[in-house]
Amino acid sequence: MIHLGLIGYPLGHSLSPKIHHAALEACGLQGEYSLFPIAPDDLQGLRNLLTHMRNGEIHGLNVTIPHKQNVIPLLDELTPTAQAIGAVNTISMRDGKLTGDNTDAPGFLTDLGGLTGSRPDRKTAHQTSEVSKALVVGAGGSARAVVYALTHAGWDVTLSARRPEQAQALASEYHLPIYQFPIPDSQPPTFDLLVNTTPLGMSPNVGASPWPEHLAFPKDAAVYDLVYNPRETKLVRDARAAGLPARTGLGMLIEQAALAFEIWTGHRPPREPLSAAIY
Repeated sequence: MIHLGLIGYPLGHSLSPKIHHAALEACGLQGEYSLFPIAPDDLQGLRNLLTHMRNGEIHGLNVTIPHKQNVIPLLDELTPTAQAIGAVNTISMRDGKLTGDNTDAPGFLTDLGGLTGSRPDRKTAHQTSEVSKALVVGAGGSARAVVYALTHAGWDVTLSARRPEQAQALASEYHLPIYQFPIPDSQPPTFDLLVNTTPLGMSPNVGASPWPEHLAFPKDAAVYDLVYNPRETKLVRDARAAGLPARTGLGMLIEQAALAFEIWTGHRPPREPLSAAIY
């Protein structure tokens, strides 16, 4: 019996149990995936849960907001990817050690390829020597994974975030320029890709968006919103109304979950039943 779960707070909106139960069934494995809501300042709760994992009672854990960085001091080692990103979303036991990994970055890049590839005439950093520009809104754990993925894929990244100190720390690490937030109407930034990594627009605050209400999007840009609840956020709805390719983070959620599942079990789940479980 495989025992898996998710650490975070709050977790009422999580689709991870549906995805991982579908993965277990698709791979013919017996198991369960549980939610472990742990408050932001409850470090003892984190320690207790990780002790259960050390004891073999839990075989794999996902980590989401607000603990992607909080868990790092409690782990024995990090993979090179998690070390470089500075955030963990997957915990496994390797050779008796609690190991932190990050599948957000490869999961994001895989799903992003489906978005930027949806416009055949759209040039990206993968198709031309001209460097494409991305504006990433946010500076938390998810933003770190997105910035890592984009910079390693050859994108020219600019950061815009609500918390100046957090933004400056991430920008300094990757030598990124910072654009002011909120984004001003008077001097809009130019970019080929806008990525929202903040909770703006997440249910129940579905009327919020990181993009100003009356500001036009850059022509031929693409928009990716990591928020996936609701299924069409205001940012995605507005971008599509402007004729731009846009999507929420559901595809990334599935990809990162499948990669984590493979780390824990050694089984590579097919993506179709995982998508069917949440659509």
